[in-house]
Amino acid sequence: MDEATASHPADSGADARNALAAELRRLRDLAGISGRDLASRVGISQSKLSRIETGIAVPSLPQVLDWAREVDAAPETQNLLRRLTKAAHSEANEVTPWRSELETRDHLQDDIRDHEAGADRIRNFQPSLVPGLLQTAEYARRVFAKFQFPYTTQDLASAVAARLNRQLALFDQDKKFEFLITEAALRLRPGPHHVLLAQLDRIASISTLDNVSIGLIRYDVEATTTIPHGFVIYESEDDALVSLEMVDANRLIRAPEEVELYLGRWDLLRQMAVFDDDARTFLSALVADIRRSASD
Repeated sequence: MDEATASHPADSGADARNALAAELRRLRDLAGISGRDLASRVGISQSKLSRIETGIAVPSLPQVLDWAREVDAAPETQNLLRRLTKAAHSEANEVTPWRSELETRDHLQDDIRDHEAGADRIRNFQPSLVPGLLQTAEYARRVFAKFQFPYTTQDLASAVAARLNRQLALFDQDKKFEFLITEAALRLRPGPHHVLLAQLDRIASISTLDNVSIGLIRYDVEATTTIPHGFVIYESEDDALVSLEMVDANRLIRAPEEVELYLGRWDLLRQMAVFDDDARTFLSALVADIRRSASD
């Protein structure tokens, strides 16, 4: 029942996601189906459907094919949707170079805060550094000071203040925070021993919040998987986004099948961790060990 689609944007490059969104929206309008009704038929939430039609979310290929079936799309249109979906997924991963971004801004903490504000559940795995949401002011200051693209004194202060401001979200009971931190990250010392000791004390304190789960991965646990870098998964209803901080840039992953890979790795990592009282007992032992090292 749909019309020819030859006038739509090319199904490659930066236009793919918007082209897919426009075509799916056009097909629903032509079919005369409400967003609520179509969402129910396809098996997604109405808010997810809205995000798909505005180009914010990228649907999976099975969701697109279900959509096409429900609106009675012609075979040639289904082929177009397949191409657009493939192209949209290929461009769904965004790479933002630190150097170019910091040329025009003091810091990038507001971007991270926006991701956190839009998520209901945040899962954060860090193998070499305490996660920013858990850092004390002095720990954060020393981490920023060692960044590969040096901050000015004023920008450093702004970055630390913005990171601490992000931490207010930890006290929002409507959000769920989950952290997995390796022993190597807990032992990393960006400054004098007292900086690290204060940092470990903060982790123990935050771990008592009802909406926060902190799992610690000890050296002596047999690995269920190996991950060469940290990652953060931001989830809201039926959407998810993965963020990777690399040496040169930040990478965002939105393609559903790739996000699923990280969710699977998260489950394996979680099997290696200790939580709650066991985690706090381990932290206490770690603090005692660090104090002994400091006195030697």
